[in-house]
Amino acid sequence: MKHKTIIVLLPVFILGILLTNAYASSKSIKKRMIERLPTIRALKEKGLVGENNKGYLEFISGKQENADVVEAENKDRKKVYEAIAKQQGTTVELVGKHRAIQIANKAQAGELLQDANGKWYKK
Repeated sequence: MKHKTIIVLLPVFILGILLTNAYASSKSIKKRMIERLPTIRALKEKGLVGENNKGYLEFISGKQENADVVEAENKDRKKVYEAIAKQQGTTVELVGKHRAIQIANKAQAGELLQDANGKWYKK
């Protein structure tokens, strides 16, 4: 009887660990993204970085100041998009495109954005 209980409860226990790890991971991603926000805002204000039509940051000019921050942000965004895509049964690319639209709608005046055709413009 003990062995049957363990066999039945083991998958539940493992699922609990996986969900806990996923929750902890999402919290750490959110924390990192919040910590990067001041640097990203500064890069946007300088006109060095814009929001592309795929939901990621992109350098506009040849100068790539704080490239490590931009790269880390894009990696975390991709992880978030992957989780959403998996949950909704869609593609990462589609999630990114929808997020790009949301970002553009919330962008501050003067921020650089990329339209659906790939053309950069200031909001």
